[in-house]
Amino acid sequence: MEIFDQFRGLAGIALLVLLAWGLSENRAGRPSLGWIAGALALQAFLALLIVRVPIVWDAVTLANDAVAAIERATLDGSSYMFGYLGGAPLPFELKEGTEAPVVIAFQILPLVIVFSALAALLWHWGVLRWLVNGLSYLLRRTLKVSGVVGLSGGANMFLGVVESPLVVRAYFAKMSRADLFQVMVLAMATISGAILILYATTLSRTVPDAVGHMISASLISLPAALLVAKLMVPGEGDDADSEEPTRNEAGLKYESSIDAIIKGTMDGMQLFLAVIAVIIVVFALVSLTDQVLALLPLVDGDPLTLKRLFGWAFAPLMWLIGVPWGEAQAAGSLMGTKAILNEYVAYLELAALPDGTFAPRSLLIVTYVLCGVANLASIGLLVSTIGTLCPERRGEVAGLGIRSWIAGNMATAMTGAWIGLISWG
Repeated sequence: MEIFDQFRGLAGIALLVLLAWGLSENRAGRPSLGWIAGALALQAFLALLIVRVPIVWDAVTLANDAVAAIERATLDGSSYMFGYLGGAPLPFELKEGTEAPVVIAFQILPLVIVFSALAALLWHWGVLRWLVNGLSYLLRRTLKVSGVVGLSGGANMFLGVVESPLVVRAYFAKMSRADLFQVMVLAMATISGAILILYATTLSRTVPDAVGHMISASLISLPAALLVAKLMVPGEGDDADSEEPTRNEAGLKYESSIDAIIKGTMDGMQLFLAVIAVIIVVFALVSLTDQVLALLPLVDGDPLTLKRLFGWAFAPLMWLIGVPWGEAQAAGSLMGTKAILNEYVAYLELAALPDGTFAPRSLLIVTYVLCGVANLASIGLLVSTIGTLCPERRGEVAGLGIRSWIAGNMATAMTGAWIGLISWG
């Protein structure tokens, strides 16, 4: 049975590929079988290389030290501004056996502001541009995607769903429908640096080396997203002939280091407020829904809740990608929360689960599956961002919105399946 659980993810990956092809706009125009096999092989290679090669994993997890330094620096600022609510010493003694409370809004979320400012500064200095262009080169050489798509994929590793389209804003009007969809799915299936740090900090006590796993998840999800996108909206011709955009500075540019810090801080502040607002509204809507469901007859002696409904709906998918059936309902509940409501709310719920809810392998699968911004709110955010940058294609982008949400969730599910396959011992 354990061996079956270990390798059941292969069936899950095969089903996700077939489902993406079944939802295709043009099934006859799918990529070649060789390209599909290559994309799957690249996902497997990345999973094994990052997670299973000690020297590579050690290099990736060095980011934990950097995040810890940023977290300490942020607490210095938040404790000065918010006092003990922001992490300063408590002005009173706690009851015996209790721990100091963690106030998410004042101790964790300020990381978004600080990292957003740092990311803008590093972009202005050229550090992030160099990393983005390097990752773009690798995507173009391995998966033969167009230069614009490769650049967008690289940008999504470091910039958010609003900032990353700015890098390729000059090309939206002339890129193909297939490229446009690939850009959208890449945004849905990955998380940016600021959000990565936020999620990893939230999970730091639940998932060892959470930062490394978040980085790994986004990297593996790049070829997964491109595979699903190319199956659902096939392109015409050979993308390998497309050249890399010559300059991306025109899309995202700062006048000076001070300008980068200020604009990055303001962007981070908007994200900070947006996360707070989304969490408040989502928890309120879940509570209201649960109150309505409680009026219905009991099921198995317990009232219906949104969490139970999500668990039943998504449990088969989580089982298929490698989670044992006994844990599949809890995993399905988190997947439903992520896909319908918000991935950060799902991570907050994951961090709050009792110890032993998931075996270590299942915990990793769930962590990777949730690592993407493909939720319903992100559809509106992505469509409005690209529609504002390129008004003439607003209708086309809106028409692809739901498809990009489906594709983004399929890509992260595929990533979760791969991590389940290579996790043992």
